[in-house]
Amino acid sequence: MFKGLLTTRSLATAGIIAALYVVLTYVADMMGLASGAIQVRLSEALTILPCLTNAAIPGVTIGCLLANILTGCAALDIALGPVATLIGAAGTWLLRKNPYAAWIPPVLSNAIIVPFVLISAYGVGDTWWYLFLTVGAGEVIACGVLGLLLYKAMQRVPHLFSDPTNRLSRQQ
Repeated sequence: MFKGLLTTRSLATAGIIAALYVVLTYVADMMGLASGAIQVRLSEALTILPCLTNAAIPGVTIGCLLANILTGCAALDIALGPVATLIGAAGTWLLRKNPYAAWIPPVLSNAIIVPFVLISAYGVGDTWWYLFLTVGAGEVIACGVLGLLLYKAMQRVPHLFSDPTNRLSRQQ
């Protein structure tokens, strides 16, 4: 999984993905998508990218950490948000040969972890099960719908991820 992650190209790719994650988080917040019962964090669509490059795993994880810090999230959210994203991105990488299933791990990891954060860090009065469903619904939209659309679009420009040291590039 980590082979080739320390090349200049992989580090740059991870940095670009992290920056995109932060920007998309701000865009979703400005559009009002990050509030309400079902929240759609547009940046979570990027969790499909481990299907194309293993550099996306640290990219989305660091992006989530930075986005949570820069948007003023609670300490527990800053700690556990990136963990949920890392688990989801690693699961996506493990299922990379089947992108139609690869979007599921980020949905599950966030649907399980984020309700705990909302209740513990922000005092949200809803039940864990209700938040599991609402967070999960937002993740299905971001990861399942938008993520798969992103995956399809990125397949049309395979040279973006054609690093010869990247094992995934040689497999596709």
